[in-house]
Amino acid sequence: MTSFSLFLVLLLAATIFAWVRREKFWTKRWENTAKTLGLRARDADQLPAYAAVVLQARHKAEHQAEQRRVFESLLDEISQGLVLLDDTLRIRYANKPLAKLLHRKDIHVGRPLIEEVRDHQISVLVQESITEKRHTTRRIQMLPSDVGAGSNLGGRYFIVEAAPLGADVGGGAWLMLQDVTEAAMTEQIRRDFVANASHELRTPLTLINGYIEMLQEDSAKMPAATRRSLDVMEKHGKRIARIIEDMLAISRLEDASSSLNKEPFNLRACAKDAADHLSPMLEGRDARIVLDIPKDGQLVGDRFYWDQVFTNLLENSLKENSKPGLVIRVSGEWRDGECIVKVSDNGIGIPAHDLPFVFKRFYRGNKHHSSTQVKGTGLGLSIVKRAVEAHGGKIELSSTPGVETTFTMRLPVPDTKA
Repeated sequence: MTSFSLFLVLLLAATIFAWVRREKFWTKRWENTAKTLGLRARDADQLPAYAAVVLQARHKAEHQAEQRRVFESLLDEISQGLVLLDDTLRIRYANKPLAKLLHRKDIHVGRPLIEEVRDHQISVLVQESITEKRHTTRRIQMLPSDVGAGSNLGGRYFIVEAAPLGADVGGGAWLMLQDVTEAAMTEQIRRDFVANASHELRTPLTLINGYIEMLQEDSAKMPAATRRSLDVMEKHGKRIARIIEDMLAISRLEDASSSLNKEPFNLRACAKDAADHLSPMLEGRDARIVLDIPKDGQLVGDRFYWDQVFTNLLENSLKENSKPGLVIRVSGEWRDGECIVKVSDNGIGIPAHDLPFVFKRFYRGNKHHSSTQVKGTGLGLSIVKRAVEAHGGKIELSSTPGVETTFTMRLPVPDTKA
C-alpha cells in the first residue's frame, strides 16, 4: 500500500469516527431534551419528527401572515371603508380608508362600532343584517355629532352595505361605507332645477294655450291652413303641459321633505273615476275596462297620486293597443296584511328586452311614432312606480306578448286592530 492510499484510508476512518461521535452527541442531546420535556426515553427518537412538524407549522403561519399583509395592503388601496365586526359589533379589522372617510386619525380595533362611527343608523343597519341574515344596502345621511370629537359628518351621504359572516370565520358581519355626497348633491341640484324650471314654464304655457283656444273660437272665419296650424299648436301645447305636470309630479314624489296626504279612500271609486276620465278614448273602439274591486275596498294613501296611477296605467294600455277586442281589467284583493292591485290587458304586450326599462324616465318601447298621433311623454310609468314606492309598496310587471300584460302592485295595509 502506498503512502497516499494509506493517507486516504486514515482520512476516511477519521471521517467515520467523527460522524459516529456526532451522531452519539446529538442522540444524547435529544435524550436530554426529551427528559427535560418529560418524554419517555423511547419517544426521544420522535423528537426530530416533532421538530419538523413544528418547523412546518411555523412556515405555514409565516405564509398566512404574509398573505394577510398582502390582502390588507390591497384593502387599503380601495376607496371604500371596510370593517369586520364580531357578533357584539366590536371592530375586528378596519382598513385605512375608513378613518379617512370618517375624518378620524385612526380606527381603534376592539372598540364598539358606535364609538368609532358615532351614528346609530349604521349600527342599526348592521344589527338588522345580522338578525335577518341577509345582505343590506341603504343610503343614509349622517347625523350631526360632537364637533369636539373631530369627526362631525352631519349632512354627508353614505352608501352603507352590511352582511353577516359565517361561523367558520368567527361570525359577526362585514360593513362597507362609500361617500356619495357629491353624487347626492348633484342629484338634488338636478331635481331642484327640474322643479323650478317646470314651475316657471307652467304659467307662460298656460297663457299660450289659453290664447290658442281663444283663437280657435273664431276659426270658422279663418283659412283652412290657419285652422290646421292652430290644431297642431293646441295638440303640442297640451303635450308640453302634460310633460311639465308629469315632471312636477315626479319631483314631488322624489322630494323626501314632501309628505303624502294619506287618508282612507275607496279604491274602486278611484279606479272608476280614472276610467270615466278616459272614456273619450273608448268611443268608436272595441275596447272595455272591467273593474273587479270590492265595492267597500279601502286603501290608506294619497288619492291624488292614485288617480294618476290608474290614469297612467289605463291610458298607457289604450294607447299601445289599437286592435279591437281589448279588455283592461283592474282588480283588487286584500290578504295577509297587504292589498294586491292588478291592472292587466290582453293586448300586444311588451317585448322581453323592454321589460327592464319601462319604468325609466322618458323610455318608450315603441319607437315608430307616427306624425298623426302624439305618443305619451314617457314619464307615466315612472310616476306610477314612484307613487307606489312612496306608499311603501312594490310594483312588478309581467308580459306575454299577444296574451296578457299585468302590472301588480303590493301595498301594506295597516293593522286596524293594533
